[in-house]
Amino acid sequence: MFSRRNFIKTSSAAAILALPSSGRTQQTSESACAIGPTPSPIAALPDLSAQAKPFSNDERLARIERARQLMSANKMGAIILANNATSSVYFANIRFGSSERLWALVIPAKAKPFVVCPAFEEDRARELLSTGPFAKDADILTWQEDESPFELVVNGLKDRGLAGGTPVVEHQNRSFADCLGLGENMKFIFADSIAKAGPHLRLVSALPVTAGCRMIKDPHEVDCIRLAGRATLLVYRAVYQSLREGMTTKDVRKLIQSAYEKVGFEGEASLNIGEFTASPHGSTQPQTIREGTILMLDDGCSVEGYTSDITRTFVLGKATDKMKAVFDIVHKAQSAAVSAAKPGVPLADVDAAARKVIVDAGYGPGFKYFTHRVGHGMGMDMHEWPYFVKNNMFGWDLHPVLQPKMILSDEPGIYIRDEFGVRLEDDLHTTEDGAELLTPQSPSLEEPFANIA
Repeated sequence: MFSRRNFIKTSSAAAILALPSSGRTQQTSESACAIGPTPSPIAALPDLSAQAKPFSNDERLARIERARQLMSANKMGAIILANNATSSVYFANIRFGSSERLWALVIPAKAKPFVVCPAFEEDRARELLSTGPFAKDADILTWQEDESPFELVVNGLKDRGLAGGTPVVEHQNRSFADCLGLGENMKFIFADSIAKAGPHLRLVSALPVTAGCRMIKDPHEVDCIRLAGRATLLVYRAVYQSLREGMTTKDVRKLIQSAYEKVGFEGEASLNIGEFTASPHGSTQPQTIREGTILMLDDGCSVEGYTSDITRTFVLGKATDKMKAVFDIVHKAQSAAVSAAKPGVPLADVDAAARKVIVDAGYGPGFKYFTHRVGHGMGMDMHEWPYFVKNNMFGWDLHPVLQPKMILSDEPGIYIRDEFGVRLEDDLHTTEDGAELLTPQSPSLEEPFANIA
């Protein structure tokens, strides 16, 4: 899935961060850009890693059972997850890695699962399976370099009573057993090759199954994202307290790396400064911190595979009246999204509620200044389903309304070209009768972490 984290990685603008204690400390100036010894706010960060609880195979088996229910409801005989698919980690605690060679996890609705992998990788496949729910309940089918892994997939399905039909033209004439759901990240060349190896198959998207499971979070998943959010804010605060005029984004990247090492989770963040904050995903241009300049810190960390996604915009020193006014509008828009988010509410209505605040304040129409949707689903990928926007989910409308236990970002923004931008982002969890933010909202540009305990 696309995320700002991956986007920034592909541009040299990446920067990573850290946290605790409010109010910015003055650092002894050794040079305009050298960081020197670890700043005391970062050194004081707590190690939170012991608070994370691993997921059990019993939890994964419950997910697999839910997936099989959804396969039956959507008339799929099986789903196939290939190579570097997050859903294979979600269901089976397996990440094969990305390659031109096909690795596949096939989960039938009513038969034994199997893995397809290169023959020389069989030992690694067994090792990967050994700690997951399929350790004793999955066959491993191997192919040599001069053989077709795609025919092996089709034959594995036939051996389980699936994909045994004959070619037909009309999809509605195809049986339940001939319908195969393909994971959302499968390469076209793999999907096309499976189709050619099994011309009688009806190949469809597995999203109603994979997203149908992953969109709804259980309490353990919510706890992981909540802890990731707390860790992120502590890191942000510690980095904020360690900033001083003259630092570059490269300097801040080192602070962020150091801070996440202290809290015990893998994380990163992008920092953009001044006019570069007017671009939602920032810039690759070199940037230097100056007093009175607006700064935007974005991204998060991962706890047991579940990610936070948080943005804080702030000023070192005094903010201008215009900066404060824009911040207040964005803050109200973020609150409006929380108020609008309730089970049964169309996803588009949450975006509309936040956007109305911004447009009514003079920053409209439409996407002119608030240039993106108000939020995206979150979980094991930073950007998942569903989406807070009109015509959401890129045309796939499995769940056009909010449901309890969904988690999405709430991140309205105003971006004024050649001046500055303000975005506030926290992670929103829908409850049985409303919604909550998993982290406290930022109180102001000048005291962005004053409410963090």
